[in-house]
Amino acid sequence: MSSSDVSMLVDMGFSQGKAERALQVTGNKGVEPAMEWLLAHSDEVENPPDIAVENASVSTAPTIEPSQESVASASNQDASGATAKSIKCDVCGKLFKSNLEVEFHATKSGHNSFSESTEEKKPLTEAEKKEQLKLLEEKMRQKRKEREEQEKKEALEKERLRIRSGKEMVEAKKKLEDLEMKKLLEQRKREKEEEKLARQRVREQIEADKAARRARAASEAGKIPSSPIPSAMSSGPVAAGPKKDYNETKLQIRLTNGQALTQTFGCKEQLSAVRLYIEMNRTDGSGAFNLMTTFPRKVFTEEDFEKPLDILGLVPTAVVIVQKKIE
Repeated sequence: MSSSDVSMLVDMGFSQGKAERALQVTGNKGVEPAMEWLLAHSDEVENPPDIAVENASVSTAPTIEPSQESVASASNQDASGATAKSIKCDVCGKLFKSNLEVEFHATKSGHNSFSESTEEKKPLTEAEKKEQLKLLEEKMRQKRKEREEQEKKEALEKERLRIRSGKEMVEAKKKLEDLEMKKLLEQRKREKEEEKLARQRVREQIEADKAARRARAASEAGKIPSSPIPSAMSSGPVAAGPKKDYNETKLQIRLTNGQALTQTFGCKEQLSAVRLYIEMNRTDGSGAFNLMTTFPRKVFTEEDFEKPLDILGLVPTAVVIVQKKIE
């Protein structure tokens, strides 16, 4: 038995006991069959179990205080052997068969004066039943309309919340994408700047190496080169300048995928330290590789990995190229 059907019938003015009985008799097929049954059996008393409920609820209902006339009438009726057949509202004159009907009427109307009556409550005529059924159906349609409007309102509110939540998610996603793009652009800018500085250092190193080779060749041949050796040195052998000591060297490491790693190492660190750094930070995959330089061109052997960087000529700056090892 649906509690919503019982509540709807109670809202229409039927007692809970009658509503439950009507639904049970009609096979719980809905409000309309139960309502038609109630109208057709409006004169019947409720189920016996409901009598206890009626008696219990009577204590909370307005007290039926018969007037002096009704008391005198009742005394005359008792004397004549007549019995009370209904309960009459002294305010509006309506007749009721049970205390539940009295309680319901008192709750709805606010009337609080009732007395016993020998008048018998007449059953509803067909026209009255049809009119009451029409009123009840209209009330049902109104409640259904109110429920549909409430559901529509709730659906619109849910849709509004969904749209707002979707907009907030889109905005948050866009902000995140913009932030990621900004970080990426800044990273590319730094990489380009580092590449530019590295190329500049490489060109400077190449020019220094060329000048040093020309100076050595001129010194060994006993000739004075016209450039770039200054004319003040033309009177004798070229004197080698004091060699500068470096503590660190900055290496630009070119990976096989075109990306570059830049790292500073101690001049006395072995080439194996560079290989370990590459293995831990490379972004071009894995596998065995060789290390080489192009100016001057040299492919480092396994023995070279045990030598310090300054001995290998990788100080103060150098470009080291990673080459896949062909086995």
